[in-house]
Parts: sequence; C-alpha cells; structure tokens
Amino acid sequence: MLSIRWLDSLTAVTASQWDALFTQDDDNPFCRHAFLLALEQGGSVGAGAAMHHSGWQSQHLTLWQDDVLLAAVPGYIKSHSYGEYLFDWQIADAYRQYQLPYYPKWIAAIPFTPVTGPRLGVLSSNLIDSLLPHICAALQQRLAAQDVCSVQWLYTSAQLQQSLTEHGFLARHDVQFLWQNAGYRQFDDFLQQLDGRKRKQLRKERSRTAGFRIKTLHGNELSAAHWQAVIRCYQATYLKRSGHQGYISPQSFMALADTMAGNILVFAAFASSSEEHSAEQMIAAALCFKSGDTLYGRYWGALVDAEHLHFELCYYQGIEYCISQGLRYFDAGAQGEHKLKRGFEPVLRYGSYLFADTPLSGSISAYFQQETTHLQAYRAQAMQALPYKKI
Repeated sequence: MLSIRWLDSLTAVTASQWDALFTQDDDNPFCRHAFLLALEQGGSVGAGAAMHHSGWQSQHLTLWQDDVLLAAVPGYIKSHSYGEYLFDWQIADAYRQYQLPYYPKWIAAIPFTPVTGPRLGVLSSNLIDSLLPHICAALQQRLAAQDVCSVQWLYTSAQLQQSLTEHGFLARHDVQFLWQNAGYRQFDDFLQQLDGRKRKQLRKERSRTAGFRIKTLHGNELSAAHWQAVIRCYQATYLKRSGHQGYISPQSFMALADTMAGNILVFAAFASSSEEHSAEQMIAAALCFKSGDTLYGRYWGALVDAEHLHFELCYYQGIEYCISQGLRYFDAGAQGEHKLKRGFEPVLRYGSYLFADTPLSGSISAYFQQETTHLQAYRAQAMQALPYKKI
C-alpha cells in the first residue's frame, strides 16, 4: 500500500535508504543524506538554528510502499524567504498589501544552495510518472487544509518543471552563469578563446595575487585548524556584508568535514608567498563541492579586502581545476553578472509554484510570464556580452 510520510528530520531514514533515491542519474552532492543531515544536526536548519534563519524547518516528503521507501523530496517549512535565491519578495509584498497570509510555505529545495539538481528522488526512474501524481496530491491536500499558503519547487530540472506544469504548477525561471569546459588542456587554451582585451584583463587580474601563496586543499587534506580558518573567513565576510555570521554553522561545517571530505575542496590564499601555508596564515578561502562532472563554488570568505583574491579563488582557480580534472562544468553560485566577462555563460534555471487560491492568483501567473519573457531577453543580451572571440 502506498503512503505519504512527512519527516521532520532525516534521522528517520538511513543514509542508504535516502541516497538510493538520488543516485539514478545524478551524483549531485547536495541531495545526499550526509549534506542535509549536517545542516540539521549542526543547527543550520531546524529549531536549533540561529535567529536569522530559524525559519527553515525540515519537512521532507516521502512516499512508501509498505516499508520500502520509493520516493522522497527534500523539503522545508519556511516562515520567511531568506536563503532561497530564487526569491519571491515581490509576491510576499503583494500578499502583505492585500493583507493576505503568505507564510508558512513549503519548499522543495536545498537550504542556502541555489544549485540545480534532483528534487524528486525515486528508487527507479521508471516510477516517476506513476508516483508524481501521488506526491502532487499530497501537496495539494496541505494547501487545501491551509497548512501552508504555497508550495514551491526551487532549482529543479527542466523536465521536472514540465511535469509539474502538467499537474497545475506555475513555471518560473531565473538566470545563472555557468562555465563550460570546451575540452581545454590548460588554462591558456581557455584564454586563447577570449578576445584580446579580455584575455589581457584576466592575466592582469591573476598577476595581482603574486604576493600570496595560493593552494588547493582537498577535503582529506584539511586539518581541524584549516577548517577553523575557513570558518573564520566565511563568518567575517558574512558579518561585514549581512550583519550575521552566515547561514552555515561551524558545527555543520565540521559535520561535512567528517562525512563528505571526498566531495570537498578549498582554494585558499595564505599571507606568505613562501612554501609554508599554515592554517594561521590563511586569509581567504573558497570552499567548493564536486560531483563527477561539475565543480560547485559555494562558500567564500576573506579576512582582508582584496577583490582580486575573490576573482582568483572563486573563478580562476576553479576553471583551472576543471580543466586539469576534466570536469565539464563550473557552477560558481547565484547571481553575479561580473561572471560574464570571465567566460561564464547565462543559463536558465527552473522553479515551480502552486498557491492557495486568492484574488492575486491571476496577477501572479501574469507576473511569472512577464518575468520569463524578460529573463529570456536578458539571457540573449548577456550572450552577446561574453568575452569569447566572435566567429
């Protein structure tokens, strides 16, 4: 017998049960049990989270055949819209003006991680078409019972968005920037594809880091002292930019260090240009995750003001790593039009939304359509601003 169960913690299922659902066609690290559990147990989400993001409460949707876990959606009940990146502030403001409740909402998403990946894990890919109607029905029941004001799937695949649209969800889009490896053998091969002015600019930016020691550290090379240094950099940058110490707690970082070292690498800058690179000398760091074909730039921080270090650690080191390791893509994070001039191409991202029926329903649908038209035009314009030689 099929049944839906809502889990308020991933401790309710084993890692093998959960991960078996997300390894069919994708080895995305952010859907793994270890990643999501580290956020929960480290207090980055849930009741123990810090005040500025305590609105993330785990509410994972699971579908069972008796005692066999067939499908799962990583999900959260939200009482705000922080940390999502496919933001809905304008819609929330419209609800407020009409004195309509907008929260709580349920989102299928990876917290603080605007990365496209599987949002519906299934035990076998041929089950998707038969199981998705049960999942959508369960979500519609939550809306009808007024448990939530909306249901949102963020950073899905294009295929899942299409399937959800067929089940009554509204389609929404975003633009991000993705570097793609055209079979380069070395960084200079990439540079040779840029027009002369941009190529000169990139070389100049890289030369400005000559006074620092730049090092790539894989997860299993990071000592406890290195992790503390990475966390210091991360917290210092968030504190300066946002007034808090970041979404990811030190406890969650250390849990990731224990369970996901094989997926982690850090591009770090040390104050000395000598061969020494002790943790005490670390002044900037970009923490990345990797899958079989993609490098994901995730958490950046620095103890000094050095824009050129940001470009070097967050972009150029990652490009160089992808080339040396034969990775196809470098997803360096959300937003950042400055990525264009560094060879990151604009790509569409996908979301799906279902709202309780209100006087705003028609306006929201029209808004999403207008937004998509604008984003498609923006993407076409941005493609013309890429630094590659015109053929």
